[in-house]
Amino acid sequence: MQAYQAGMPKFVEANTKVFGISMDSRFSNAAFAEKVGVTSFQLLSDWTRDVTKDYGLYDEVRQSGRRATFVVDKEGRFQQIVLDNLAIDPTSTLEACSIMEKKLVVAPPKP
Repeated sequence: MQAYQAGMPKFVEANTKVFGISMDSRFSNAAFAEKVGVTSFQLLSDWTRDVTKDYGLYDEVRQSGRRATFVVDKEGRFQQIVLDNLAIDPTSTLEACSIMEKKLVVAPPKP
């Protein structure tokens, strides 16, 4: 989370929104965010585990979720998925976001 916090200016430059999702309660997320200094993006609670299960990240045996980073374009299509320990480092995610932003074609104004 701290690496994403530190990289927020670059994510903003790439026209990217960042959210964190945890199976912890919203109260635990707020305390964690304060403890580690995450202020530039929201930590959302998946208290019911629905999102974690829907995305195939829930380990029934351990009753825990895998770490993952998803890059979703403006049309809702997945452009990149990074799992486990690699999801902690925002480098490849930022690169994917930057590439997507550069590929955007701005239509000329209508006469």
